[in-house]
Amino acid sequence: MGKLFGTDGIRGVVNAGLDAQLAYQVGLAAAAVLRKEKGGERPVVTIGKDTRISSDVLEGALVAGLCSAGADVLHLGVFPTPAVAFATVDKAADAGVVISASHNPFEHNGIKIFNGRGVKLSDALENEIEDIILNGVEVPVVTHGDIGRVTYLDAKERERYLDHLVSTIDSDLAGLRIAVDCANGAASATAPALFARFPKLDCDIFYAEPDGVNINNGCGSTHLEALRERMKTGRYDLGLAFDGDADRFLAVDELGEPIDGDQIMAICGSDLMARGELPGNAVVATVMSNLGFRLFTKEHGMKLEITDVGDRNVLERMLEKGYALGGEQSGHTIFLKHATTGDGHLSALQLLQVLKKSGRRASELAAMCAVYPQMLINVPVADKAAKERIMASDALAKAVAGTEQSLGDRGRVLVRPSGTEALVRVMVEAAEDAEAREMAEALANVIKNL
Repeated sequence: MGKLFGTDGIRGVVNAGLDAQLAYQVGLAAAAVLRKEKGGERPVVTIGKDTRISSDVLEGALVAGLCSAGADVLHLGVFPTPAVAFATVDKAADAGVVISASHNPFEHNGIKIFNGRGVKLSDALENEIEDIILNGVEVPVVTHGDIGRVTYLDAKERERYLDHLVSTIDSDLAGLRIAVDCANGAASATAPALFARFPKLDCDIFYAEPDGVNINNGCGSTHLEALRERMKTGRYDLGLAFDGDADRFLAVDELGEPIDGDQIMAICGSDLMARGELPGNAVVATVMSNLGFRLFTKEHGMKLEITDVGDRNVLERMLEKGYALGGEQSGHTIFLKHATTGDGHLSALQLLQVLKKSGRRASELAAMCAVYPQMLINVPVADKAAKERIMASDALAKAVAGTEQSLGDRGRVLVRPSGTEALVRVMVEAAEDAEAREMAEALANVIKNL
């Protein structure tokens, strides 16, 4: 990866690594690269954001950079990441920009860019943008009538996105009662209107009052505790939890137990296969997918393809092989027939439709795919150089090999550097919680002492 772009765009704490000046430079450089791609013609770029207090600052700087270099901007306001991808294609724009740090705390933010097909920008184009910024390449600004224009899209674009989502299922979801956690993020602008499209669905919306600093704060897909408690007392059929930019979602069953991304893929994949809509009977997952999901696919006659971590890697494999379903344990689930990126709203509708048509409880559906105890420890490190040094360490390699030998075929070990943060992630799966925890902590201590 480059020095600016990670696995999910540019990320950082605002005004401590990511600031308005950098955002302005990204806008200038992106406009220059896109104009070159278009043979000198004026590019059109959509732009959306989540609800962080810093999103307005970065948005203003990005728009200024884009327009100063002669790009036109279609302004979407607070909009989920997958909705920006949809609008980029819908409006025949040349690129889309999302300002969000997804599931991270409010002080973080990020910039990610889609191409005109609604797919994350290629490494080659990201590298071009990065080279312009890091090497101080001068991007000429334009004057007079060549300055880019900003068009503020009204609620009609949101409605077009919601129309698309509703069109992906053929159930009215009648009789179901759900609880929806919007993470005080981008879903706050879309989820209430989406579920209102189903008048026979009983829906309670929570954590949909963003104030700029409460995004992902004790809520959302990375903080399921509040939703789990609500499920235990509210007689709901299913709980839905989105992350800050709503490109991922996790569920909670009627008993208050989590349903992770692997289980969502197992449930929806089985349904698609039964309907003859799962090409190659294949599902794409990442190295982080649980051993239980791997066994599920084998037992149910599914082909499982494994990629490196990141929904971009999952999508690339799906496009390469013509597969329809893929995702990550964290809740990025891609239904390629309907979207080019993970879409929490879309995934929620697909799961709700299976739940309704099956006539079964959510806990029964989730039980089809067992979850092996998994311990994940994030070990902070100094910087990117430290990550590289640690991952190349003979001592770490020896410790991992010893742990794998102890586990045999009863579990897995995965140690990898974070693509977006100064962390090394340690994951251990084992037959028992205590065993997974003990082994993960031992490996984490090895890393801390390197």
